[in-house]
Amino acid sequence: MAGSWLSEFAPAKVNLYLHVTGRRADGYHLLDSVAVFPAVGDRLRAMPAEALSLTFEGPFGAVLAGEADNLVLRAARALGGTAGARIVLEKHLPVASGIGGGSADAAATLRLLCRLWDLPLAATPVASVRGAPASAGLARIALRLGADVPVCLASRAARMGGVGETLTAAPGMPPAGMVLVNPGVALATAAVFRARGAGFSAPAELPAAWPDAAAMANDLGKLRNDLQPAAIVLCAEIEVVLSALAAVPGCLLARMSGSGATCFGLFPDPLTAKAAARALARPGWWCWGGAFGAP
Repeated sequence: MAGSWLSEFAPAKVNLYLHVTGRRADGYHLLDSVAVFPAVGDRLRAMPAEALSLTFEGPFGAVLAGEADNLVLRAARALGGTAGARIVLEKHLPVASGIGGGSADAAATLRLLCRLWDLPLAATPVASVRGAPASAGLARIALRLGADVPVCLASRAARMGGVGETLTAAPGMPPAGMVLVNPGVALATAAVFRARGAGFSAPAELPAAWPDAAAMANDLGKLRNDLQPAAIVLCAEIEVVLSALAAVPGCLLARMSGSGATCFGLFPDPLTAKAAARALARPGWWCWGGAFGAP
């Protein structure tokens, strides 16, 4: 193993809808959402080392270089391993953008270091780590790191409930394309929740499966992202992005993901989505188009 690199993909997490259903006594909000993982994301590499270290690469790596306690390091320390590791994070997703980049990186770190350090993953029904069962302990570590980390641990479409700890099966997903657009503005999740108005939404009623992209978009169009109005108040560029997405031929639905500012568009197929992303490209915007589901 000495000198060998292991690699792990950290796909973006996109919320197809997001209903805020309540608030706990400790202040944490209760959510209902379906998260999906398109074929774009960050990548982590790790190799054995005497101590734990982290370096950054990629187009958005410099943004994180000054962080004293990145989620990747927190995830590594949370595993409690005594071995070291040299970790490299290739940052391809915009930072603080509502598509779970930090959470995906933390989850990928857990998967990667479990392999590198040969840590056991006990078979329980709590979660699934990209084909390998995850232990209840690993699921608890993920939740302590952040509300989105548990769903990112498996990086498969799932319905999220509670504060992110309750994961159930998502409806069956049809083939489709997706476009992601970020206007180049970082948006803090806490600020968006503070700006949200009062009131809560009921959990969504969802079918067992969607036969095609049009049916999926039609059903999702009846739902909401409850954080979108507050995010637009804080970042007017979101409305510009949503209008631009909706105007592209073939777009079936345009909506903000998570707490923003990244927005997504649903399209009938990946090729149409790729063409739409090229058409939407402009200075300062990050645009991606491709397959709806992660590879």
